[in-house]
Amino acid sequence: MTDLTALALPAGESFVTALRGEWERGAAIAPIDLRLPEAERNLLVAELAPTHVVEEDGERRKLPGGRPVESGDAVVVATSGSTGGPKGVVLTQSAVAASAQITSEALMVDPTADRWLCCLPVSHIGGLSVVTRALLTDTPLEIHDRFDADRVMNSVVSCGVTRISLVTRALAQVDPAAFTTILLGGASPPAHRPANVIATYGSTETGSGIVYERRSLAGVELRTDSDGQLWVRSPTLFRCYRDGSDPKDAQGWHPTGDAGSVSADGVLTVSGRMADVIVTGGEKVWPARIEPLIAALPGVAGVAVVGREHPEWGHEVVAVVEPIGGAEQPSLDRIREAVTATLPHWWAPKRLELVEALPRTPLGKIRRNQL
Repeated sequence: MTDLTALALPAGESFVTALRGEWERGAAIAPIDLRLPEAERNLLVAELAPTHVVEEDGERRKLPGGRPVESGDAVVVATSGSTGGPKGVVLTQSAVAASAQITSEALMVDPTADRWLCCLPVSHIGGLSVVTRALLTDTPLEIHDRFDADRVMNSVVSCGVTRISLVTRALAQVDPAAFTTILLGGASPPAHRPANVIATYGSTETGSGIVYERRSLAGVELRTDSDGQLWVRSPTLFRCYRDGSDPKDAQGWHPTGDAGSVSADGVLTVSGRMADVIVTGGEKVWPARIEPLIAALPGVAGVAVVGREHPEWGHEVVAVVEPIGGAEQPSLDRIREAVTATLPHWWAPKRLELVEALPRTPLGKIRRNQL
């Protein structure tokens, strides 16, 4: 057994130094999201149950009631909580190393010429994996405490940044041509994007993106079951959740909770979360297929498609739209026209709800459980 040290630190050199120090000590780390309100932060710490904490003063303190982790564990990362409360995901040293290796090899990263920029929250796997990938491959790293488009672009010139991970909402605020590679996480990547902008698929449980442009990285296996759920087996997979539960089967396959298909030549298509499917009039509708079509319309800042109970159809398809301030608001007719241009008519929303702002996680994922 070994210590689990919570890093209650902003993203920056102090975070990287503390991470290195804990790994050299043989401990695992659990990054804490300092943007959370105090009550939520306390709940997260209780869920992760670290044995120690390092805060901004740099001191390492023992915490009462903490639980150690297994020897060989490297990080415990909270899930994003987009569909409920966060869970602690335990990743081993070998899984983190495998993730660093297969992503770097797929991207042909050259530690003598490249530099990573981390500007995503290090409390989530999207940001933390940039840091661990850089450390484990000895690739130079620039780290920002938050995403700021001007600062990001300045780093290309001032620091020689060549590689970066972003979420879709941030992509429009930078010049993609300035980077060798942009890894794009999150939902609904733009259909038309430069060749150096790589749409990724993965989760906290997979240790970062394991599918680039719909094809799995080296050593990653994909399959679907009779219900259409996607299963993954990979050297990057987590060991278990912090509560000790492990949904993997005896052969090491992990059920992702996503619906999808894998073609004979290995191309992955993700339809959406199994829990998000809308059954209307006996037909299945996947919000993830509809949302990009609506998001591309003028005046739409964000969209979530949900099912609302209906006495005749069971559920009706509803578009919840965050309009762009000052722009012409989208109409239901225009939305239905955009959807039925490529999808069956029953996929088209029957109702439009306009909201001031969609509830989102810190990484920009929509909290569907709050809609």
